[in-house]
Amino acid sequence: MSDSPSPSTDAAPGDDAGVPDEPASRLNRPVFFGSAIGVLLVAAWAIIFPENADTVIGTVVGWIATGFGWFYVLVATAVLAFVLFLALSRYGSIKLGPDHSKPDYSNLSWAAMLFAAGIGTDLMFFSVAEPVTQYTSPPVGEGGTVEAAREATVWTLFHYGLTGWGMYALMGIALAYFAFRRELPLSIRSALYPLIGKRVFGRVGHAVDLAAVLGTIFGIATSLGIAVVLLNVGLNVMFGVPQGLGAQTALVVVAVVIATISAVSGVDKGIKRLSELNVVAALALALFILITGNTSFLLNALVTNLGDYLSSFPALTMETFAFNQNDPAVGEWLNLWTLFFWAWWIAWASFVGLFLARISRGRTIRQFVVGTLVIPFLYILFWISIFGNAALDAVRSGDGELANLALEQPEQGFYALLADYPWAGFLAGLATLAGLLFYVTSADSGALVMANLTSYRKTPRDDAAVPTRIFWAAATGLLTLGMLFVGGITTLQNATVIMGLPFGFVIVLVMFGLYKALRLERNRSDSRRTSLPALLSGRSHPGGPGAGRADGAAGQDWRERLRRTMGHADSHGADEFLAGTATTVLNDVAEELRAQGVPTRVQRCDEADAPEIEPGEERPEGMQPLELVADVHETLPFVYRLVPRITGLPRYQSADGDGPAGDTGGSAIPAAAGIETAEVTDWTDHHRVEVHLQGGGQGYTVMGYGYGQLVDDVLDRYEQHLELLRLERETSG
Repeated sequence: MSDSPSPSTDAAPGDDAGVPDEPASRLNRPVFFGSAIGVLLVAAWAIIFPENADTVIGTVVGWIATGFGWFYVLVATAVLAFVLFLALSRYGSIKLGPDHSKPDYSNLSWAAMLFAAGIGTDLMFFSVAEPVTQYTSPPVGEGGTVEAAREATVWTLFHYGLTGWGMYALMGIALAYFAFRRELPLSIRSALYPLIGKRVFGRVGHAVDLAAVLGTIFGIATSLGIAVVLLNVGLNVMFGVPQGLGAQTALVVVAVVIATISAVSGVDKGIKRLSELNVVAALALALFILITGNTSFLLNALVTNLGDYLSSFPALTMETFAFNQNDPAVGEWLNLWTLFFWAWWIAWASFVGLFLARISRGRTIRQFVVGTLVIPFLYILFWISIFGNAALDAVRSGDGELANLALEQPEQGFYALLADYPWAGFLAGLATLAGLLFYVTSADSGALVMANLTSYRKTPRDDAAVPTRIFWAAATGLLTLGMLFVGGITTLQNATVIMGLPFGFVIVLVMFGLYKALRLERNRSDSRRTSLPALLSGRSHPGGPGAGRADGAAGQDWRERLRRTMGHADSHGADEFLAGTATTVLNDVAEELRAQGVPTRVQRCDEADAPEIEPGEERPEGMQPLELVADVHETLPFVYRLVPRITGLPRYQSADGDGPAGDTGGSAIPAAAGIETAEVTDWTDHHRVEVHLQGGGQGYTVMGYGYGQLVDDVLDRYEQHLELLRLERETSG
């Protein structure tokens, strides 16, 4: 469903999942060999014994539809309700990254990537085939009526609409949250960390990732199979290429070769640009149909479709046809449409979720959910309404050939519709080019994701080794061929329903794990509020009641604070502060904590452990953050990190032009005497030392703090952390 380049899965922490310094990635052997053997056995079975495979797959799908059809429907609905709840609740303000993080992409670029994520060759296939099929053969009721026409496009929108994107949103939130905010691997297993702790790095985690890999590869194979069949028709229309397994096998080989070339030469950027151009080509194709077709009808139908979709959604989303189970046709319809689509979305959830997570670091959950649900759906609404209603208009006007093709040979329906419009040859070529580019990027990004899901990597931005990507490109192609040998698109649909079931249970666990983790965020916020009185009462104030008076010794404290706030510090000053006062304070606090029985360490972070540099942020070279880590809890240690960064601070000059004002002892304060006004002459680099906790940067600097002041700040944050642990224990029962 998405043909966009996808993100990666970084190395798991701990001895069980650690990675050596070199190379940047290595195989996750249990997941790689388990999934590879399973895929190769299924592909070989399908190619060597296609009739047996067809019979077994059909039997298993019937069993799943009877026993677990309700599960697919319930999970799909629950996931959408859950992500909407997150967006509308207080959890919506939580960032998918540290507190100080900023989005990696502008709103426009982010929206464009979300937009592109909703486009694929399969959307071209079903935008004509499904509305016509639902019109002529609806699940219940009489076909060929006005009511059937209204419901036909709505069913297609339902299968491609908000429910499926809710699954993508769930996985995107979970992966981004645990990777970028909790600093866990960018992999599916991380979402279960709140439920089972460090066992996610052992056999349980391997089983979760294995289910994700198997579900994903069957979802990708289904998309490639649909693309192969559709492109075969396009090449037949344009160049007379025969339709059949021969041409389809050649197309699969082409996809594997291109994915292999990409893996070896790194042409991802080129394919990304082609994919972006492809979006423009797809939009141009839809606009051409809108303008040259029955424009007034299509626009009216679009509005009607949206209204029907919104009004009927509550009933459709929980529809299992429980009272039509005695009708075999209804059961077959449910298998081929709703259950297939929900299984397909589930299978693709980890794939697209990884992509959405990577591009959404620094955004809030609310922004993510709204963007993920709304932006792609608007495109899907436009595309399906234009092509679906254009096809329905043609069929209702007497085009029986289009109706028969959509029913008997659905891959022919899209090109049959284009044949009724001006410049039919050009449109067929444009559609084939768009489908081919989507097909190529699907194969390439699919190989990348499969490789990353079966590898340990040092960081989320590292990719798996080239040989691993080549293997998965070939394995995906082989599996696609196997399913095409068995029975074509129908077999691919049935296989997806089967392989999506295990990962459906994983998605349920992901919801529970994510909710438990977000509840921790709520407790962290509450701990700040409830611990504030204790922090204020425990704050030391040298000088007692006389503090703040201009005539007392302690009265100098506020002036020192102002000088510190406006003083210019260079890299030497920042490094001196970290090596001097900061190191002394953290070591003293660590020594006392160890005396109280708390394992504590003070250390300089290396580049891999340092917080990521945000867009527009600058840090001094060679100056690593200093941190205190107290293991007060197995999964929630206390972390107090001091991170140097460079920002700007104004310098002042007196209004009479006598030169820089107040440059005394490094201070940028305008001189107190003889200056009525001051103006900013320039901005100078200023080195800050900012406080970071486990949730990210706190937005304030302690540069220039004295010994007692810095001790107070560390203890304030430590007491706040203990309050968090108390709240977490109470709320978890």
